[in-house]
Amino acid sequence: MLDKTHSDAIWHRINQKTKPQGSLGKLELIAHKIALIHSQKKSDHVTKVEISKPTVLVFAGDHGIAREGVSIAPQEVTQQMVQNFLAGGAAINCFCRANNVAIKVIDTGILKSIDTQSKLLVTQRLGESTENFAQTAAMSQQQVDKGLEYGEKIVKQTIDSGSNLLMFGEMGIGNTSSAAAILAALSLRSVEKCVGLGTGINTQQLTKKRQLVQRGVNRCRGQNAKEILRQVGGFEIAQMVGAFLAAAKYNTPVIVDGFIATAAAYVAVKMDPSCREYMIFAHQSHESGHKFMLQELAATPLFDLSLRLGEGTGAVLAVPLIQAAVEFYNNMASFEDAGVNV
Repeated sequence: MLDKTHSDAIWHRINQKTKPQGSLGKLELIAHKIALIHSQKKSDHVTKVEISKPTVLVFAGDHGIAREGVSIAPQEVTQQMVQNFLAGGAAINCFCRANNVAIKVIDTGILKSIDTQSKLLVTQRLGESTENFAQTAAMSQQQVDKGLEYGEKIVKQTIDSGSNLLMFGEMGIGNTSSAAAILAALSLRSVEKCVGLGTGINTQQLTKKRQLVQRGVNRCRGQNAKEILRQVGGFEIAQMVGAFLAAAKYNTPVIVDGFIATAAAYVAVKMDPSCREYMIFAHQSHESGHKFMLQELAATPLFDLSLRLGEGTGAVLAVPLIQAAVEFYNNMASFEDAGVNV
């Protein structure tokens, strides 16, 4: 849990800037959160915050539920999109280049492993695909435990390489079904409210998707978060859960992306509520269940651009806002410095 010793001093520094109190809105909350995280184990409050090597980790995995036709895309698209990430051709690559964000792509268990040699690729496979959670548990307990371990491992490596701001993205055909099932099972909300259109399925496919998700939810609703993750989660979601827990463990802020990333954050918070304090929620996705997930986490996102792509795109788009918050915290004059009388 974050030590709040320096919280008041950080707020005093923010409130003495040359502006009416609260006039920078959510940017003030971001500045306070990041400065507070940076103040841990320090004898005095932080007067300068530095963001170094912001990095997005994109976790990719395949889902057995995809074989039921819950997406407009076949499972092979997961691997094809991973190749696209490695070639630099996806939206996430464009946004990383625009915002000077580093990227790593993690194969958590896609149908066919990647042969391409790339410095961007990290292989942490838990299998070739989860099981079809409409029929049986998506993962074994061993796979879940290994997934949590792998998530921590890649976060620690990334922090050790110099990054102190993380983002998590994902890729996996069928993963909105898993995220919706996690939401319904953990929150006790109806499956109808939690399941959305995903990649853009038609009405008939949506009805089928809800029925399949309901089967998985019926099997695990009311159980603990880790068991719900095992029953209806995905390899990429399990590793993101481990990554969120590790970000808190290693005292590093993490920007939360859309529906699937937030599902992982939701599970992580249920497992360890203190990790919530390290999360900055980027945006509200237009996947229908995301707003309910944000409500469950008492999260107010920074913006709503009608995004529903995943990949970590929304999280990376939040980086300039984080940088702006840090810049005003570090360099905006105080009333005393500027000789402004209030």
